[in-house]
Amino acid sequence: MAAPLAGPVGFVLRDLALRSARLRGGFPAVQLTPRRWLNLQEYQSKKIMADHGVTVQRFFVADSANDALEAAQRLKAKEIVLKAQILAGGRGKGIFNSGLKGGVHLTKDPKTVEQLAKQMIGYNLSTKQTPKDGVTVKKVMVAEALDISRETYFAILMDRACNGPVMVGSPQGGVDIEEVAVTSPELIFKEEIDIFEGIKDRQALQMAKNLGFQGPLQQQAADQIKKLYNLFLKIDATQVEVNPFGETPEGQVVCFDAKINFDDNAEFRQREIFAMDDKSENEPIENEAAKYDLKYIGLDGNIACFVNGAGLAMATCDIISLNGGKPANFLDLGGGVKEAQVYQAFKLLTTDPKFPTVKCKCEAVCVSLYMTAALPQLVCVFAPPVLHAVLAVAVLQKPFLIIEE
Repeated sequence: MAAPLAGPVGFVLRDLALRSARLRGGFPAVQLTPRRWLNLQEYQSKKIMADHGVTVQRFFVADSANDALEAAQRLKAKEIVLKAQILAGGRGKGIFNSGLKGGVHLTKDPKTVEQLAKQMIGYNLSTKQTPKDGVTVKKVMVAEALDISRETYFAILMDRACNGPVMVGSPQGGVDIEEVAVTSPELIFKEEIDIFEGIKDRQALQMAKNLGFQGPLQQQAADQIKKLYNLFLKIDATQVEVNPFGETPEGQVVCFDAKINFDDNAEFRQREIFAMDDKSENEPIENEAAKYDLKYIGLDGNIACFVNGAGLAMATCDIISLNGGKPANFLDLGGGVKEAQVYQAFKLLTTDPKFPTVKCKCEAVCVSLYMTAALPQLVCVFAPPVLHAVLAVAVLQKPFLIIEE
C-alpha cells in the first residue's frame, strides 16, 4: 500500500529535500516558509465534493434548533442523521455538558431533531480527541440517513515513490485501512496515475472491480472515481480519502465520509477554500502563532520547546519525556524562518507565566534576544539535546525554555 505523504509529514519531507539540495548545490537557495494546515468541518468537505459532482448525502447546516427543525422538514427523508460539527473525531461516543450523550444521532422525527439540537448547539462536546472541557458546538449538520449495504475504501494521494498520484482501494471499508494492510494485504489495491495523461477509463473500471462493485454499480463507481480524481486535481489536494465509499440497497454509490488534505503551497490558487479555515476551536495562542506562520500546539507539561524543524521538535519532546519531564508545547519555526518570526515566537512563549526562564544554546543569540525582545532571565547552556533535556528535568527543576538548532 502506498503511504500517504500529506499533511505535516509531507511538509517535513519537502523541507528536508530542499535543504539537502541546497547543500549539494543542486539549485539556488529557495526560501520556504511554513504554513498552517487547513481545518475544514465535515459539512464544508462534503459541499466541496458535491460542487464537483461527487455523490454525497443530502444535507443542510443549522446554527439553531429552529433552523435544524426546518432543515429536517425540508429534507423529507425517511430517516435523518444529526451530527455535531467539530473538528475532533470520536463524536459518536462523545458527551455534551448539557448531559446529552453522543454527537451523532439517528431519528425519523423532525421534532426530535429540534430537541437534540437544543442540547447540542452552544454546549461543549467532549471526545477522546478534544481538550478536557470539550469543544463548543456552533453548528450541526442535518443529513439524509442512508442505509449502507456494503462498504469499501478508496483514496487518491500524492506518493513520492511514484512521482505522482496513486489510487488506493480496498473492498474492506468502514474500518481502519492500516489494520487491513497488516492483516489482509492482498485486499489492498494500488494503481498509479500518469499526472500528464490523467486517469483512464480502464483504470477507474478496474479499481471499481477490485472494490467489488458489480453490474451497473461498477460503472457508477468508476464514474465517481473519475470525479474524485478531477476534484483531487482541481482543488490542489494532496489526499482525498473516502471511507466508506459505499453502496446503498437502492443501488446508489455514495461517498459517505471523506477526509481531504490540501497542498498549503497552493493557497494563492485556492483562496475560497482556504478562507473556510475554521480557527474557532484553536487555543488563542495557536491563532496568534498562525498569524506569523508558526506551528504551535499546546501540551500539558511545563518545559517548553522552541525548535527549528518538526523532526527535531518531536525528538526533543520524546527526550524530555524519556527523562521524566513533560513538554509544555510544540513550537516549530520551520526551515525558512525569518528574524521577525523568531521575535514573535519568543513573545508568544515569554508572555506565558509558565516560562520565567529562557534557556538558549548560543550566547550571542541570548544577548541579542535580551536586548530586542526584553526577555526574562536567560540561561545559556552549551550542550547537545540529550543533556538539555536531562538538565531540564534533573537540575533546574523549574519551568524554562529549550532552544535547539
